[in-house]
Amino acid sequence: MNTPTRNPLETVAINAGDPFCLSEQKHENIRKLVQASHRSFMDVDGVLPWQDEIDLSLPPKSDNTSWIYGTPYWDALGESERHELLWKETARDVSMFIWLEQTLPPLYVGYVNTYYERLSPEIYEYLMIFPKEEIIHTLMFRRYMKLAGLNLFAPPSGPYAALLAKLPTLHPAIGILWTLTIEWAAELVAMSSTQDEGIEPLTRKMFHAHHVEEIRHITFGRRIVEGFFNSASHEDQAIVREQFRPVLNNFIGLLTFNPEIVAHLSFPFPADVNDPDVVRSIRTSPNNAMLNARRFKEQRDWFVELGLTQ
Repeated sequence: MNTPTRNPLETVAINAGDPFCLSEQKHENIRKLVQASHRSFMDVDGVLPWQDEIDLSLPPKSDNTSWIYGTPYWDALGESERHELLWKETARDVSMFIWLEQTLPPLYVGYVNTYYERLSPEIYEYLMIFPKEEIIHTLMFRRYMKLAGLNLFAPPSGPYAALLAKLPTLHPAIGILWTLTIEWAAELVAMSSTQDEGIEPLTRKMFHAHHVEEIRHITFGRRIVEGFFNSASHEDQAIVREQFRPVLNNFIGLLTFNPEIVAHLSFPFPADVNDPDVVRSIRTSPNNAMLNARRFKEQRDWFVELGLTQ
């Protein structure tokens, strides 16, 4: 009988006394996040003026942030088709938040249940606050999708789903790195495209309200991951870096252009998304290259600092 190949991430050691091994400064950072979370928090009914409804005649994002802007495929569309495309791209962004933020609560509460005797009070508390906030975000996003008449995109599949299934058994910093990567990148995309004048008001307000709490989540994730790279063995750090790099590259490509969008449009998409060369040309278009360099700069600089990408 063949023995299943073990994922190298399963060999990363977890400190027996403290799974996170943070400096006192980072513990203080997390105490401040806990305090801020108790001072300011979201509730679904009060976070947005739902009674104003969603004005579908207005764009939900800037047209120059469309996945195909600046390509011949954008030029081939009429105004109404471009408008619909922007709304369906926004549906993908909201769907991504929904699927991720439904995933986080069982993962993070699982860390609490597994390591509760070894967690500092502030890490324990923030690991409880984090999923509570994600549940509220998910309810907000689902209400928005229903009001806008938008359908959910499919949840992640393939290597992302396979890794997700393994996260509860891996070092908790790996799970936090994985979720941080997706959450932070999705947040950068949303905020870079929805906050200009002329954007549909409820959409703009929703993403801004979400951003207020997401900044705390991102800060928490960064402190945890930094603690791992400050304390883990060189061998374990190398394993995480080696496994992470291809996942990051593939994820940014999918974030830039998701071929599933053709199934959500009422008109024929002007490109053959079954052709890998066409998909690659869209993902690497001059406009997308410019957008990605600008909106992901902060995240990429941090990844480079930790040796997670080059």
